[in-house]
Amino acid sequence: MSFGLTNAPASFENLVNEIFADLLYIFVVVYLDDIMVFSSSEEEHVKYVASVLQRLRNNNLFAKASKCVIHDSSVKYLEYVVSSYGFKMDSSKVLFKDRVVIPSSHEIQLDILQKCHDSLLAGHPGQEKTLKLIKRVSYWAGMNKFIKDHLSSFQQCSRNKNIDHKKFGLLKPLSIPSGPWNSLSMDCNTHLLLLNNFYSILVAVDRFSKMAIFIPTYGSVTSLDLAHIFISHVFSKHGLPVSIVSDRGSLFVSSFLTNLCQQLKISRDLSSSFHPETDGPTERVNQILEQYLWMYFSYHQDDKHTWIPLAEFAYNNAEYSSTKKSPFFTIYGRNSSFDSIHISQDSPAGKLSTKLQSVQKVFKE
Repeated sequence: MSFGLTNAPASFENLVNEIFADLLYIFVVVYLDDIMVFSSSEEEHVKYVASVLQRLRNNNLFAKASKCVIHDSSVKYLEYVVSSYGFKMDSSKVLFKDRVVIPSSHEIQLDILQKCHDSLLAGHPGQEKTLKLIKRVSYWAGMNKFIKDHLSSFQQCSRNKNIDHKKFGLLKPLSIPSGPWNSLSMDCNTHLLLLNNFYSILVAVDRFSKMAIFIPTYGSVTSLDLAHIFISHVFSKHGLPVSIVSDRGSLFVSSFLTNLCQQLKISRDLSSSFHPETDGPTERVNQILEQYLWMYFSYHQDDKHTWIPLAEFAYNNAEYSSTKKSPFFTIYGRNSSFDSIHISQDSPAGKLSTKLQSVQKVFKE
């Protein structure tokens, strides 16, 4: 078939149809240069294939041996796999760069968007993070514009999201941790009235992976309570950190906590007075937590504490802007699954050290 001519495909299709006119749909199906021969027995199949090849030779057309599949019970034809059991979709045509290609159905695309934006496990993450969540496992043409058009007019997000901008001037970031949970930043969020005897939320953030833990606390937290919370929720699961970054709140500068850190050989890095940006990541996580709770709590605002575990999952599952990975992926080497369209992919454990080194490189840049 000649290339470049507008009517070349149609002309070639007309040619092969004329060549096999009396055999079409008897034991031959032809579409352009794709020819399929089918039969009910091996003896018939040998004769049919010989007949087809002879007709091609008589018309100076030749089949390329490397592209032929002969005497097989299952063959790929166009976008389908054809066999004696019928036909099914070719799985290689369903995926695009390991992502499922979504058909041009508004209902299906909108359903995926709602799962990755409106659901409790997504947490209204915004246009960019919603796009990243969808792109993990699916693809369709024009998805960027589709998502932008639908979310730009979403009033609930507009009412509850803060207007952020980049910092003015140059920042002086803290040193990069050597690995996950080696350095933490902690803060106590008392801005939210949680009710049901909950007074505040203790937020602990791993400075390496940006993974966060949200811990609702009963009553007014003392330094002794903080020590118990730290052992139960941080140390028992992630081990002893090398350093902890916090503000100068009375909870973190108490003599008891100071002595405890000295005994455990934990370095304490306190923020400068009236400079909360020293512990900027935790302050930002507090803001994200507050936005999430404002999105989902009831009209009477008496159920905020029930959403905290889901808020923690939604935050840790979203991509972090500086690492281009979700905290969950940085720690475990894979993204978490939270619905039927997000199926986790295996990641060899041997590549974990390489992943950690790449994250450190991103931080340094």
